[in-house]
Amino acid sequence: MTHVPPPAEELRLLDAELWRLDARRAQLLARRAWLLTVLRPDPHPDAPRPGLRSPVAPRPAWGPPVAPPRPEASAPGVQNALLLLGGVLLTLAAMVFTLVSWGHLGMTGRCAVLGALTLAVLAAPVALLRRGLRSTAESVAGLGTALTALDAYALHEAGLTAVDGTAYAAVATAVLAGLWAGYGRALDALRLPLLAALAAAQLPLLLGAIAVDAGAYAVTAALLVTAGADTVVALRAATRPVRYVAVGGACGLGAWGASAAGWLSWTATGPGAAARAAALLCLAAAIALGAAWTARPPSAALVAAPVGGLLAVAAGGGLLRTLLPDGWTVPAVAVCGVALLAVPRGRLPEPVRVGLLRASGAVQLVALAAALPLLAVAWAGPLGRAGRAWSGAPADARTAVTAYLPWPAHAPQLLIAPALVAVVLLVLVRDEVGRPRALAGALVLAWGTAFALPAVLALPYAAGLWAQGAVTAAALAAVAGGRLHPLPRLTATVLAVAGSLSLAFLALATETATLTVPAVLTVLFAAASGRREATAVTAPAALVHAAALACATGAAAGWPTRYTALLVLVVPAAAAGLAALLAVRPGSSGARMSVEVTGAAAAILAVGLAVTEPAFLALVLALTGVIAAATAVRADRRPVGHASAALFVLAAWVRLASWGVGAPEAYALPVALPALCVGVLRRRRDPSVTSWTAYGPALGVMLLPSLAAVWGDRQGPRPLLLGAAALLVTVVGARHRLKAPLVLGGATLVLDCLHELAPYLVQLAGALPRWMPPALAGLLLLALGATYERRIRDVRRVREVLGRMD
Repeated sequence: MTHVPPPAEELRLLDAELWRLDARRAQLLARRAWLLTVLRPDPHPDAPRPGLRSPVAPRPAWGPPVAPPRPEASAPGVQNALLLLGGVLLTLAAMVFTLVSWGHLGMTGRCAVLGALTLAVLAAPVALLRRGLRSTAESVAGLGTALTALDAYALHEAGLTAVDGTAYAAVATAVLAGLWAGYGRALDALRLPLLAALAAAQLPLLLGAIAVDAGAYAVTAALLVTAGADTVVALRAATRPVRYVAVGGACGLGAWGASAAGWLSWTATGPGAAARAAALLCLAAAIALGAAWTARPPSAALVAAPVGGLLAVAAGGGLLRTLLPDGWTVPAVAVCGVALLAVPRGRLPEPVRVGLLRASGAVQLVALAAALPLLAVAWAGPLGRAGRAWSGAPADARTAVTAYLPWPAHAPQLLIAPALVAVVLLVLVRDEVGRPRALAGALVLAWGTAFALPAVLALPYAAGLWAQGAVTAAALAAVAGGRLHPLPRLTATVLAVAGSLSLAFLALATETATLTVPAVLTVLFAAASGRREATAVTAPAALVHAAALACATGAAAGWPTRYTALLVLVVPAAAAGLAALLAVRPGSSGARMSVEVTGAAAAILAVGLAVTEPAFLALVLALTGVIAAATAVRADRRPVGHASAALFVLAAWVRLASWGVGAPEAYALPVALPALCVGVLRRRRDPSVTSWTAYGPALGVMLLPSLAAVWGDRQGPRPLLLGAAALLVTVVGARHRLKAPLVLGGATLVLDCLHELAPYLVQLAGALPRWMPPALAGLLLLALGATYERRIRDVRRVREVLGRMD
């Protein structure tokens, strides 16, 4: 079924194919000639070169030339892959032979086969290296190391089955590691035997300790000794692969051994066991510190040195844990961490010194974290007394702070850690950059220690109040002293405020303390406000404690809350006066703002206390409006005048509501008439202000509530009075050509008239025949259609007249 073309067609196809072949041959010949000129440079470059064609031949017209495919793998890569694959296959074949076909041969045959094969394979790399086939020799050497391992296994299975497997494995790995190391040293060009020897050397000590059942301490010691040997190899190895394998072994076995030693130290029940675990931890620490001391890259030292320091601290802390009574573990660990700082700095390399400092800092942070619950209970415990005011003096300071929070165990021992860290920060940090931060941290720790000390010592309740008050006074004295860096001063200010808050809640237990503590705190914070840098915090704190004192005074006197509200208003009045004094002091805008915000919050508190009595609420609102008006006198606080006006209006409305007044005019006119006066004054000062801005709000407040009341009022003089007022407003707007009075007054007048004429319109609509409304509507439409153009002109004229008004 083959298709045979006609002779003429076949001839045409053959000619075309021959032409393509000739063109391709010419292109290849040109490329060959150009390559020859590149590979063989002409000694006379300036002489002409006859007979050479262009390096680029003309492309065939039927398509672009096909570029040769690029290889996806390099020749060395393919070689290494093949060698690796061959070595793996031979190793697998040897394993299968050893494990499966071993029983078909006798003792002599077995030894002869494996021995001869192993010797031949181990000798082959020598000849291969002489011929320069290093990669092939490396692969064959790997096969040889695998065969030696199989020889060791075969020897045990053939004649040493009575020997314990673990003990035999320990000896075999040691022998193999020595043989492979010697073989690698003999053939210095090979790397694989040394790597195999180093990998096998990780097992002899560990397997030997397990084989003799030496116990957990011996096994851990074996791990650490092996890790130490790996560290030595990693530090002295010349080749990078060997160094990498040694580092991996040192890190893996070292982490395993250090973890096991730490667990043994934690679970030790006596000084002897703890001492053995501490010795293991010291060995691990020595390995890490030795590596950090001699490590070339500083980054490795910065990792190894902190690990060594932490292991040394764990060793000392674990030993002291068994020697000291219960609860002293945290102080012991903290002391060991501080002891790291006593190492002479001049004798240590800089990376090691920095690493030990980091380890000491980590230990101290852990000790502080253990003491943090105690400090939190000492500060936040009094907050739970907010709902149990004046319930009686507690038995002692500890009972006062543990009403709702549990007391931590071993509190006296836990309190040693923050005090110790504070001393360390004060004594050791001397540089100019870190000194302010260290001082701020020491202030926080010393404050927490002193604040928790009364509860820890279970002092009497009154003594605890005096002690915490003294701590707060000391913090304020540090703020007002003027010798501190800004950061420690800010820290002391925040600590004083936090301490005063806890102290104020702690004083709620008795009436006397509730009255005394806020008074003393008000005086202290007011005295500290003389320091300009602290006024933004201390002045508002003084106002807050003054408000608390006012509330406590009212409660102690048995006053109703409305009378207490009048006493609380003293605080916003004092805040307004203090803000006025601060306004003349340069650079005190932040303090002035915080004082005014605190005064506003106190005013809101006073309003909340008086909200149950409308008459007193109106009085409180009016007095608050007076304070706001006094504040608005200052040029930079003019907008407060709006709040003052709103407070006065609200006070008037509350008073009217308390009197039972229901007429809307009584609420609207007191607002509308002053607003009209303000609009008139503004128009006189600024004629560009429109009537809508000047009079619109006042007229709306004046007319709209009455208009709404008119539509619900069937009888009374209100419609007549509203119509008269709307007519007056309309006339005034027309007289002075003011848009807002004209529009609002006219609209109100029209709606008021419609309200009055509504009954008659209803009667008229009922008297007319049914056909009359449609007829009237049709006549109206006809009239509008006939005079459409003139009506449009009239509407435009009215719009223009209104547009020319203000």
